[in-house]
Amino acid sequence: MASVLIVHRAREALQVLAGILRRHGHTALTAPDGERALRLLEGDPTDVVLSDVHLPGMGGIEFLTRVREAFPETRIIAMCKRGSLDKEDVSEAVKSHGMISILEKPFSPDECLEVIRLVLEADDEGAAARAEGA
Repeated sequence: MASVLIVHRAREALQVLAGILRRHGHTALTAPDGERALRLLEGDPTDVVLSDVHLPGMGGIEFLTRVREAFPETRIIAMCKRGSLDKEDVSEAVKSHGMISILEKPFSPDECLEVIRLVLEADDEGAAARAEGA
């Protein structure tokens, strides 16, 4: 299973998402903003960062860009509202900064778990392909 850092400004959302992930065997860390999340990552990088794009202080896209630069092996999932204008900004960030996936809110626990599974699987396939080419 994976270690996942969840970054969201709402404490309830952090608790719910962490509970879902833990019940399915993942390790879940939480942070209410990008600054605290970066400090957590510096101490213990995670496999996946699951972050809202609306964060207090440092914006979500800036936070995710900094994660990509400092921790290139970390898989990134950006959360944004379904049907919002955010999605275009997030999609551009995904393309330009190598972020992996977008999870549109609201989402079900199963959707969240599936996106995490897919980004982990995609990374495993990429690692296998790199090993074959070596």
